[in-house]
Amino acid sequence: MTLSTAERARYQRHLSLKEIGADGQEKLKAARVLIVGAGGLGSPAALYLAAAGCGTLGLVDFDRVDVSNLQRQVLFDTAALEQPKAEAGRARLAALNLEIRVIAHALELKAANVRSLLEGYDLVVDGSDRLSTRYLVNDACVLLGRPLISAAIHRFEGQVMTYVPGHGPCYRCLFPEAADGVVANCAEAGVLGVLPGVLGTLQATEAIKLITGVGTPLLGRLLTYDALELRFQEFRVERRSDCAVCGDAPTITEPRDPPRQSAQAPQDGVRRLTPRALETLLGAAQPAPPLIDVREPWEFDTSHLEGALNIPLGELPARLAEIPRGGAPVFICRSGGRSMRACQLALRAGIAAPANLEGGMLGWAAEVDPTIPVA
Repeated sequence: MTLSTAERARYQRHLSLKEIGADGQEKLKAARVLIVGAGGLGSPAALYLAAAGCGTLGLVDFDRVDVSNLQRQVLFDTAALEQPKAEAGRARLAALNLEIRVIAHALELKAANVRSLLEGYDLVVDGSDRLSTRYLVNDACVLLGRPLISAAIHRFEGQVMTYVPGHGPCYRCLFPEAADGVVANCAEAGVLGVLPGVLGTLQATEAIKLITGVGTPLLGRLLTYDALELRFQEFRVERRSDCAVCGDAPTITEPRDPPRQSAQAPQDGVRRLTPRALETLLGAAQPAPPLIDVREPWEFDTSHLEGALNIPLGELPARLAEIPRGGAPVFICRSGGRSMRACQLALRAGIAAPANLEGGMLGWAAEVDPTIPVA
């Protein structure tokens, strides 16, 4: 694809780089990049890829713009509130660069549609905030032979890695399996507003490098960033021969949706306590059961039940020894979802008869103490 006079003027700074030049800019013009998640990571990645002249950009997001997004999702402004993110993002990118094509995919990514969607693109930038989506995208990229640049953020930290088919490990090689909710999302744990800007810009950098063929991509390397220490660290990783999707004998041969367990689904060995039942239990003469609040510290500080021990869900596997054995602990969160996952972790660790507070602190406020604030 040759560059027009207008494009040569727009991308003059790229053309001045001998490593990119006209050939590299033409490769960018011909590139088709899919951005999964138009949120904190997808926003800066999309803006910089659009500005760089990436010819076709696809935006996948099923959410609408919420006021809480504006703290970090720089693709949107106040006028975009309540609009579908994919559509609002498309309009913003089109206004930034009229020379490119932007496609809005306002859909929920699932095993049933991920293949057909990825087939229209050459490269994928994953900025999703759900582990299940991250695994789905990784598996689809491996199966379809698409390069993938994956990043994740949590509070003050982030990580990024690049996968190229046939060259190094995939995301599943590093993290073979995990369930949604084991690590709290941004809404639960909070996130420094500028953090996704750093990681999303790194994703855009990696994408431009892969498209133009310049530099050395993050293959077999996990790059982490600690904003509080302002420190980058790099970890070498190898492809796993037993990886379920890119290994020597893969067991995942088609994209699949992970099994999702409802917080209300029956769980063998997990007791259920309504807020009223817990109130009665705590008021009885017998020793009170251990109360384990698995919310994030800022949520716990807003309000909690007297005597509760705060162990955030993401820290629970490493802190199970702090839970008294034989005490039939009661796990608590905001609405009952994280606490149910905590009960499952406790059962696997040999802690007998864990109980889940149904409805969490929201349920407690609704049924027992309406004056208690719940973050």
